Amino acid sequence: MNLKIKQFVIIITIVLFASCKQGNQKLVKITGEQIAISDSITATKEIVDFVAPYQKRIDQVLDSALAYAPNSITKTDGALNTTAGNMMADAVLQLVAPVFKSRTQNNLDFVLLNHGGIRSIISAGKVTSRTAYEIMPFENTVVVVGLKGKAIRDMVQYLIASKKPHPIAGIQIIIDKNDSLSAVNIQGKPFDENKVYYVATSNYLVNGGDNMNFFNDKISITETDYLIRNIMIDYFAKKDTIVPIIDDRFIKLDN
Repeated sequence: MNLKIKQFVIIITIVLFASCKQGNQKLVKITGEQIAISDSITATKEIVDFVAPYQKRIDQVLDSALAYAPNSITKTDGALNTTAGNMMADAVLQLVAPVFKSRTQNNLDFVLLNHGGIRSIISAGKVTSRTAYEIMPFENTVVVVGLKGKAIRDMVQYLIASKKPHPIAGIQIIIDKNDSLSAVNIQGKPFDENKVYYVATSNYLVNGGDNMNFFNDKISITETDYLIRNIMIDYFAKKDTIVPIIDDRFIKLDN
């Protein structure tokens, strides 16, 4: 009897194993559907309730006042330099210089950013962390590159030809009424063709953004790991009132 039971179990096992065995499968079709995200989608109360305390805390952090702007700050209020561009470049120069000095023992000479990287105005009134996210929503960091004389000249010619108020700080460019270069001063001193200058910029520009190809001639590069957005937040936190002005860092002479 035991032998028959064993044989029966073996037969059943083999049958079950064979019935579970599947043939080779292959993908024959893929379909997709685009679901638009709009106000027509009903919120799920359980999810809303779960997220609510986190959202409240985030809003508290982002909307806490860091400084005050008595006037609007924009990237469109000047032809060759603007209040928003000057503020951003000055912030980078001020906060990155000590970081670069501590890592390399070299001095930061000037800053160059891009006009298109400024994504919002600063409205008159309270300045917050959210303001910094609106101005700079990207994850761009500041890098410092070493450039020799020819690359600096190419940079200056690029800035003149672009006819955009790209943010600069620590460097002064003067052109005549015909857009020809009259003078370049760096840290208050005339440009020295034989000197290596250390320029703070964004990793986006160093990697080819805005066709700033003169960065290809860099002789050194130092990553600061400092997000431009975080620089703005730290800069705001250090200021009571934000009042950047259009100045003579890039000017065109009348004669």
